[in-house]
Amino acid sequence: MNDAVIAPETAAAVAGLAGAAAPNDARKIGEVILDVKNISLRFGGVKALTDISFNVREHEIRAIIGPNGAGKSSMLNCINGVYTPSEGSITFRGRTFSHMNSRQVAEMGVARTFQNLALFKGMSVLDNIMSGRNLKIRSNIFQQALRIGPAEREEIAHREFVEHIIDFLEIQAHRKTPVGQLPYGLQKRVDLGRALAMEPQVLLLDEPMAGMNVEEKQDMSRFILDVNDEFGTTIVLIEHDMGVVMDISDRVVVLDYGKKIGDGTPDEVRNNEDVIRAYLGAGH
Repeated sequence: MNDAVIAPETAAAVAGLAGAAAPNDARKIGEVILDVKNISLRFGGVKALTDISFNVREHEIRAIIGPNGAGKSSMLNCINGVYTPSEGSITFRGRTFSHMNSRQVAEMGVARTFQNLALFKGMSVLDNIMSGRNLKIRSNIFQQALRIGPAEREEIAHREFVEHIIDFLEIQAHRKTPVGQLPYGLQKRVDLGRALAMEPQVLLLDEPMAGMNVEEKQDMSRFILDVNDEFGTTIVLIEHDMGVVMDISDRVVVLDYGKKIGDGTPDEVRNNEDVIRAYLGAGH
């Protein structure tokens, strides 16, 4: 049976991770690949999102910002299939849907990290990141259990891929450490590594710098830029810390009380009166 043969894309990805950075043209921003149109979301009588529209271009870093409670995570949950929008549609690479489940979204090439870490605290860094390879495994459960020929070769290839991610994120010294024993900032890196293990086309980052100190934020910003630059991964980033986002984003959409109040380049958003009012209050 040949279903356990290592996928060509896996071998190519390993080579890409092992090699030097991609040339600068990998960073060229392309066409719109994710188009969010008129999304509204209600929980009973409470409206979490009201008529939100924005798009994401290939290879860009697109930020969604806003004060706490603005609806940022709800928007991300609509994109990756956790919530079903009450109204509106989402188009990904030409396919329009009003709702998809999280597995379908993942199979289409969209990966996600979470604001509240959902790691396996008793498992090692290596095993946590390996769990991100589940969708890429071709061999069946019996072949894996017996570790026969193709399944063993496939596992070796996946482990090699994961080792390169560990090197990339500079957590080699902790590869066998249980994740629960790591400082918070390193746990956030492991969460990013698990998402990268899925080889996503679009990476959704839910407050990747929440709870970090200044040095950890700088490190995470560097890794986000490197993932975008070297692998050409499109990134949708949620943050409430406006300063962090403005330095690394190509375009920014701003939410407040579930409504869109700004959209544009960091400079355009910085000078938007509605955005200033939302962050600083009407009296400033």
